[in-house]
Amino acid sequence: MPRTLMPVNFGADLKHRTLSALVLVPVVIAAAVWGGLPFAILWVLAGFAILFEWANLARLEQRPAYFALGGLAIAGGGALTVLGMPSFAFSLVLLLAAGSSLAVPRQSLWAISGVLIAASAALPVVGLRGDVPLGLIAVLFLCAVVWATDIFAYFTGRALGGPKLWPRVSPNKTWSGAIGGTLAGIIAGVGVGAFAALPSLVPLAGLALLLSIVSQAGDLAESAVKRRAGVKDASRLIPGHGGLLDRLDGFAAASLVAAGVVFLRGAAEPAAGLLLW
Repeated sequence: MPRTLMPVNFGADLKHRTLSALVLVPVVIAAAVWGGLPFAILWVLAGFAILFEWANLARLEQRPAYFALGGLAIAGGGALTVLGMPSFAFSLVLLLAAGSSLAVPRQSLWAISGVLIAASAALPVVGLRGDVPLGLIAVLFLCAVVWATDIFAYFTGRALGGPKLWPRVSPNKTWSGAIGGTLAGIIAGVGVGAFAALPSLVPLAGLALLLSIVSQAGDLAESAVKRRAGVKDASRLIPGHGGLLDRLDGFAAASLVAAGVVFLRGAAEPAAGLLLW
């Protein structure tokens, strides 16, 4: 008798995930197209939300002092980044992250990590966008790689199944999903480069490979933190997605590595340092 094909289970939350994405993605893209202060404000607010979610996740003490220091790091770092002073922004974030450990001395590692993660999610992408047309392409490239990785890892993993990637941390993630997501991230990144007529696509493919892997590592790292905290989601802010930290964990990791690439290349313009090879 012919083998019966079983329907693929994409999860009961697929509808919520899709509807949330249909709302959030246009907002992010519209802000990126607009650029300038509105784009920076959007990401600073996202950083505030992540800081709040992290404090709840880690059950931090002395939260008023922690929020004051962490919020100043994100807002001040954002302002310095907009003014074209990323080095000062980086120094300010490190200084206030260290200060947060004094505000929460018994949970110093958690306190420092929260400020650094929130700043990583909010500030590098603001620096990449800048006020030049290439900045928009840089943001779209980063978003395309991370989003394609996340989406296709989900669908490929559900469709193909197979060996688990790290079952003790994230029992639903598979090697098939990781590979499918990585391939999709490379294709999406190269597609943005081709659409923008960038001069060299092979290095962009390598960069997309790196950022895709890093984004998945960031996702796994947050899953490990949530498992240790005994929670499924960082918050319930986004239906079907959890909190902003759940959506921006991989993006924060990829953004930070992208900023590191720009720094290592010594480019005067961040977007050019990321995209022009």
